[in-house]
Amino acid sequence: MCTAISYATKHHYFGRNMDFEYSYQETVTITPQKYPFSFRCTGTMDTHYAMIGMAYISDAYPLYYDATNEKGLSMAGLNFPDHADYKPEASDKDNIAPFEFIPWILGQCANVEEARKLLTRINLVNISFSKELPLSPLHWIISDRTASIVVESVKEGLFVYDNPIHVLTNNPPFPYHLYHLCDYMGASREAAVNRFCETLPLKPYSRGMGAFGLPGDLSSASRFVKAAFGLLNSVAGETEAESISQFFHILQSVAQPRGSVQIGDSFEITIYSSCCNTDLGIYYYTTYENQQISGVDMNRENLDGSSLIAYPLISQQQIRMQN
Repeated sequence: MCTAISYATKHHYFGRNMDFEYSYQETVTITPQKYPFSFRCTGTMDTHYAMIGMAYISDAYPLYYDATNEKGLSMAGLNFPDHADYKPEASDKDNIAPFEFIPWILGQCANVEEARKLLTRINLVNISFSKELPLSPLHWIISDRTASIVVESVKEGLFVYDNPIHVLTNNPPFPYHLYHLCDYMGASREAAVNRFCETLPLKPYSRGMGAFGLPGDLSSASRFVKAAFGLLNSVAGETEAESISQFFHILQSVAQPRGSVQIGDSFEITIYSSCCNTDLGIYYYTTYENQQISGVDMNRENLDGSSLIAYPLISQQQIRMQN
């Protein structure tokens, strides 16, 4: 289970929590402009926009979980079990396997509007990367500075939804999450006001009671509400430090500590949290064991190259002693 958000101050930021019970040894991966993306049904894309994000590299191919391209367009795939439905090939469509979807969009599109046009021809096909790596049931958020959309391939077809909240979690389908916010329309960042009964002298006994009733559990529906409240009410300065600090605080409000969500004999945790400055091409991240923010700047690399560039995550705890 995961949470993704898109946020703008002076710059635009995009990132996510990756919540799972184990890691695939993912790396911060830069794909330069001349790395040849070979698509299963649509040939090879020899040149494209460069991109940076988190990926598991298998057979020299970057399986991106989330990424941002050099134009500032971002995309992330989040778990969508029991609803995701991938199709047979269609002769009149661009047949793209789900594991190819992020490079297909980010390789060609500079903004959400260009992605919308490409999506009118998309058919997400039921083709796995390999026998060892079957398809994951996913839906996707695509964002630029001003807009976000959600893409869901379900039994009834492919749906593209406007996302004015700039948040995505997991099940149920996206329209439910928007409607579910109605249950919390009374939540406020302001001090609580007595509307219970005029004749009772009720007063707040704590700060923060204006938001009383916001969910605190780790279900995808509750994380959507909690992240939306934090994001839509967010106040941050415009410096890089203030912006990324605020971004990570929002993600931390819906992060999963080990022991809270049991999956069989293991526990789901927030394996990593990411925050990409999409204007500057800097990908920041923290891991479960290392809350110190690390960063990789794609523009310090040769983006005209043809070989993948990968940085293993700094996952060991970093503690700065002051005495």
